[in-house]
Amino acid sequence: MKVVIVGGVAGGATAAARIRRLDEKAEIIVFERSGYISYANCGLPYYIGGVIEDPEELTLQTPESFFERFRVQMNIRHEVLQISPEEKTVTVKNLETGEVFAESYDKLILSPGAKPTQPSIPGLGLEKLFTLRTVEDTFRIKEYIEKNQPKSAVLAGGGFIGIELAENLRELGIKVTIVQRPKQLMHPFDPDMAAFIHAEMRKHGVELLLGKTVAGFAEKDGGIETLLENEEPLHADMAILAIGVTPDTKLAREAGLALGLKGSILVNEKMETSKKDIYAVGDAVQVRHLVTGEDALISLAGPANKQGRIAADNICGLNSSYQGSLGSSVLKIFGLTAAMTGINEETAKKAGIAADKVILSPMSHAGYYPGGKLMTMKVLFEKETYKLLGAQIVGFEGVDKRIDVLATAIQLGLPADRLKELDLAYAPPYSSAKDPVNMAGFMIENIRNGILKQFDIEEVDKLPHDGSVTLLDTRTVREYSRGHIDGFINIPVDELRERVNELDPGKKVYVICQSGLRSYIAVRILSGLGFDAYNFTGGFRYYDAVKNDRAMIKRALPCGMDK
Repeated sequence: MKVVIVGGVAGGATAAARIRRLDEKAEIIVFERSGYISYANCGLPYYIGGVIEDPEELTLQTPESFFERFRVQMNIRHEVLQISPEEKTVTVKNLETGEVFAESYDKLILSPGAKPTQPSIPGLGLEKLFTLRTVEDTFRIKEYIEKNQPKSAVLAGGGFIGIELAENLRELGIKVTIVQRPKQLMHPFDPDMAAFIHAEMRKHGVELLLGKTVAGFAEKDGGIETLLENEEPLHADMAILAIGVTPDTKLAREAGLALGLKGSILVNEKMETSKKDIYAVGDAVQVRHLVTGEDALISLAGPANKQGRIAADNICGLNSSYQGSLGSSVLKIFGLTAAMTGINEETAKKAGIAADKVILSPMSHAGYYPGGKLMTMKVLFEKETYKLLGAQIVGFEGVDKRIDVLATAIQLGLPADRLKELDLAYAPPYSSAKDPVNMAGFMIENIRNGILKQFDIEEVDKLPHDGSVTLLDTRTVREYSRGHIDGFINIPVDELRERVNELDPGKKVYVICQSGLRSYIAVRILSGLGFDAYNFTGGFRYYDAVKNDRAMIKRALPCGMDK
C-alpha cells in the first residue's frame, strides 16, 4: 500500500506516524510546502517574544529524524499542484529545483491546514505588514524586530494569535494596539467574560480599539499606517494581520471534492472525502459541533491530531470514527488564563437553544491555604433538559483543570446538576473540598429544585427604581462605600435577620453581594421569612468589571498605553 500525504504539521505528521505503527510495509510519502514538516505552531509567538530562545525547539521532528524513526519519506519545500482522483496521482513541484513530477497513490490524505485570512483591502504585501502562521513567518517577524527595533505595532485581530503576539511584543517593550471589528477579544467567549481578558490586556499596556474596522494599510513616514473606517489612521513601525484563518482548500476544490463552510472539505466520520481513497484532516475540514450538532470549523491542534489518527486507522483497516469537537481551548494572557469549552450564550441563541447559566467566583484552592486566587466561572445549560452546553473560565490558577473536567462532562452527556456528584481530587494547595466544578453543580441543582432564583446583568438596568421592588446589597458597609449600584440599599447579610423589618414583605427583593455567596445566603433567609427574593449571578465584582469594560469600549479610550 502506498499512501501520499499532502501537508505535515499536526494532522499529516500524526497520520504518517500512525500508519507506520499499524503497517510496517506501507510506503508513506509526505509532501510539505514549507521547510518544516512538524513544528509547534502554538509556540510561534513565544519565540518572537524570547520565551522560547532556541529556534530548534519549535521543530518537533525533522525529515531526517522522522525517517530514522518511522521510515517515512518526508519531502519539504515540495508543493502539490494538482490532484487527479481518477488516475490516483498528484502533481508535485520541487520548490528548490523547479522540477515538476507525478506521484501515484493508493490512498491520499489531505492535510493542507488553513491560511491567514486576507481581506480585499489596500496595502496587502507591504514590507512592514506581516502574518503569522508558519515557522518562516515567525523568522521574518523576529528578524524584522531584531534589525529595526520597532517601538510600536498594530495588530489587526484579537483572537488567539493576536493576543499571544500582543503579550510577547509588550514583553519586548513594544507599544501595542489591537484593532478588532467585534466589540470584544476572543469571540468564543461571551462579552461579559471577555471583559476580564480586556482588563488584563489594558493592565499590561495594550491599547484596545474594539468595534473598529480595518480598511487597509499604507506606507507613510518610514512606518505603516493602519487605515480605519470613519477613524483617523494608526501609525506604527509594523503591523500584523491576524483576523483569523481560512481553510486552504484550492487543491480540493480543483479536484472536485465536495466542499462546505468557507470552502472547507466535507468528510464523513471516517475522515473520507467525497472521492474514493481520499481522506482529509485538520483545519481544512468541516466537522460537527458536539453540542449543537451543527456544522463547524474548529482550527485547533487537538482535533487535527485526532483526525490524523482516525484517517490512518481507517486506511489500515481499523474502524475508527470522529464524532465531532467541543472546541475546548485555553489561552495565556500575561498572568491570566482563559479557557472555554462547548458553546457560549450567543451560539446557543443562534441555534435556538433556551439556555440558562450560573456565574461564580470560587478560589483556586482552599481559602485557608496561602496563595489562593479567584477565578470567574460561567457554566451554561439548557433550561428544560439541564443538558450541559458550555463553560468559560477566567482566572490565575487551576483554570485549565476545571475546563477539562467540564469538557469531559459535556462530552459524556452528564446533566449539569450532576456536576455536584463528581469525585474530584482535593488537597488544600490544589483545590477545595467542594471543588469549583462541584459548586457550579450545587447552584444548578438549586435552580432545578426551585431553591435559587436568579437575575443577571442584562436585567439590572431594567429593574424599577420607583420603590415597587427592593434592591438590596448585602456586603459590608465598607465594601458598599467603595462602590455600589445606584438604588441598592445596604444591609450586611449578618445583620439581615435583625433588620428584616426594614423591608416590605409584599415587594420582590433583588439581592447582590461581592461574589454571589452572601447574597444567596440572604435570599435563603428572606425566602424562609416569606419574601420573594432573587440572587444576582456573578456578584458585584463581576458586574463592576463588565460595566467598566463596556464604558471603555463605548468611549474607545486609549487604555493604559505608555505615554
